[in-house]
Amino acid sequence: MANHIDVITNIMNVIVPPLMLIVLLLVYPLYLIYKFINFITRLLTSENVAGKVVLVTGAAAGIGEQISYEYARRKARLVLVDVRGDHLGRVVENVRSFGSPDVIAITADVSKEEDCKKFVDEAIKHFHRLDHLVNNAGLARVKLFEEIQNFSDFSYLLDVNLWGVAYGTYYAIPHLRKTKGKIIVMASSVGWYPFPRFSFYNASKAALITFYETLRTEIGNSNIGITIVTQGLVKSALSQNEPAKAALGWIPMVSAEKCGKAIVKGACRGDMYVVEPSWVNSLYALKVMCPDLVEFCNRFLFITSEKTAPHTFDAPPKSFIPTELKSD
Repeated sequence: MANHIDVITNIMNVIVPPLMLIVLLLVYPLYLIYKFINFITRLLTSENVAGKVVLVTGAAAGIGEQISYEYARRKARLVLVDVRGDHLGRVVENVRSFGSPDVIAITADVSKEEDCKKFVDEAIKHFHRLDHLVNNAGLARVKLFEEIQNFSDFSYLLDVNLWGVAYGTYYAIPHLRKTKGKIIVMASSVGWYPFPRFSFYNASKAALITFYETLRTEIGNSNIGITIVTQGLVKSALSQNEPAKAALGWIPMVSAEKCGKAIVKGACRGDMYVVEPSWVNSLYALKVMCPDLVEFCNRFLFITSEKTAPHTFDAPPKSFIPTELKSD
């Protein structure tokens, strides 16, 4: 029996690759035409979110703050969630000045399931509906893997970046199903590009991409759209503290404001993926086609930058994180 299976596998190893290449050459031009028509259609029928309810996690700063402002400019009603509740007041005032007709702020730690249930319940209690869920809350702990001394730091990172997103999504789906709403998730280009020193952060973002691609299939009949954002390096709390600048300063960055605008525009179009800046797509093609070259370049750049860059920094900086959540 085993030999029979091996023979079938060997035959498939020979036949399937060239067969798929032929199919790709025949079908791909038609697929590109379909993608173009679909893009134009979505562009012309972009969603009007005026009066709709949008919940944004990690809204106190960075991309989450800018996403909130862009929704406010489009007259959406907003639920702003962040663990740094004392930072939300300023954002609430700005959101109102940008045109949001109603906004509430909720202090919550997305790593705690009960907090995630609470902010979804409070949003429904206040607005009686939910149209967009923006899973933006996240943090990074950047360090060489071999220099890790306390894995609890990275356990909390995974709790926030992965479980914190899953919890909120789980409790929001029943309400999004009623409104045929959308889920927007901030993954990252490092979810598929192996950037050194970010091993656990990269892993959490890779998990998000696969999780939401799977979820998109599972709930496809519910008419809930899912937009996965794989942004490049953004000027934010992660990239603007001095240690981070030393390690990442040579990499081209996009402003949080521009990134936020692109994300909301893509979500309203119903895009499956949003990549900002768009040149980051070329890195994905490079990784798929030349993985050995990517590894060599990463190692070379990593070794070069290691001489001057610090090995450890946090985002958000620890000064932004409530005392009870600091790991050291």
